Amino acid sequence: MWTAENRGAYDRSGLRYPSDLTDEEWALIAPLIPAAKRGGRKRTVNVREVLNAIFYLLSTGCQWRALPKDFPPKTTLHDYLELWNWDGTLLRIHHALYVELRERAGRAASPTTAIIDSQSVKSAEKGGRRSIHRVMTPARRSRARSAISWLTRSASR
Repeated sequence: MWTAENRGAYDRSGLRYPSDLTDEEWALIAPLIPAAKRGGRKRTVNVREVLNAIFYLLSTGCQWRALPKDFPPKTTLHDYLELWNWDGTLLRIHHALYVELRERAGRAASPTTAIIDSQSVKSAEKGGRRSIHRVMTPARRSRARSAISWLTRSASR
């Protein structure tokens, strides 16, 4: 139910874009972002703006090349997104926000109950996604990739 307190907490009218991080949200996420590497040049990009741009992409569904010009370059955004995916930063952020949300709702940090419906059990018995036939006919093998085929062809000439 919307109350005056809830409306204030979800009001994003003071932000540049509705997908931008508020100061409270940034305070939760900032400690989870890895520091810049030692040595070399100092980090010149604003990491909060990188996250704002990524959230803008996710919330609007726009193309990378259609990002507004006030965000960092798309190559920088993509590099950070790949790095954070590779080093587990995105998983840490997701887990921290998940735990925070559950605790704010008055629940335990991790769920203690799971619900399994009959459809889930049926697909697990069959093997889930592996039981789907990929293709009815086998793929053709390229002769160019087979050294034996190439040797027999050149020897017969």
